[in-house]
Amino acid sequence: MMNIKKYITLTRAGITEALQFRLSMLVMVAGNLLYLIIVYFLWKAIYSSAGTDIVNGMTFSDTLIYLVLATALFNFMEMYIVWEIGRNIQSGKIVLDLLKPIKYRSFLFWSYSGTFVVQFFTTFLPTFIVVAIVTNGAIPLGINLTYFIISVAMAVTINYSIDFIVGTICLYTESIWGINIMKQVVVMLLSGATVPIAFFPEPFKTITEFLPFQAIYNTPLTILLDGNPEIHTLLPSLGIQLFWCIVMTIISKLFWKISLRQITVNGG
Repeated sequence: MMNIKKYITLTRAGITEALQFRLSMLVMVAGNLLYLIIVYFLWKAIYSSAGTDIVNGMTFSDTLIYLVLATALFNFMEMYIVWEIGRNIQSGKIVLDLLKPIKYRSFLFWSYSGTFVVQFFTTFLPTFIVVAIVTNGAIPLGINLTYFIISVAMAVTINYSIDFIVGTICLYTESIWGINIMKQVVVMLLSGATVPIAFFPEPFKTITEFLPFQAIYNTPLTILLDGNPEIHTLLPSLGIQLFWCIVMTIISKLFWKISLRQITVNGG
């Protein structure tokens, strides 16, 4: 019960902190709108040059809905954990965080959990509602929403574990900028957030489907856009997600435990 109270307190503090930076939120929304405008005209040109309404099993409408929701999902799940760990290591603040009566990995996650709540109601939910209305029900609303929520919960865990692993590398490099940029490019590409995995060539597409990255965005979105998910296709997708959820959590914890031996404090 005490642990639950600690987590709720951290979540509440995260919500309060996120609401203090309303201008940055507006800038982010404006940036996303500009990005989506570019995406629209880019894929409009791709489909026009293709000479067909369906490319790799997806219509232009399907592709646009997928990418719009992928952008909203990215904004919802982005936690900036890598930058936080890097700054804490460089400033020496990490020593104080390690002394707290809660594990550092859990402390970081629950500190950012409030941001999840704020971003859900300010980015993902409004985007979802607008897309559902504009497309006249192209997004099915049924049992797929339940599976989608389960899938997103596992996607958040996988995404956080990857960020925590990359952030831990800062204990060795003491600089994280280049590594984090590379991580973002790899995750955005291989997760299907930039280009739907349906457009990947074989056998690259098959390989990608068994990597942890596709479980972050592609799996939840595929489940969401499937109005009648069948068990024989749903269970393998969720199973792969659960597998990577467990594996990446274990790897991130072990890597952190081993890497703590390398900690040096430059600030303080």
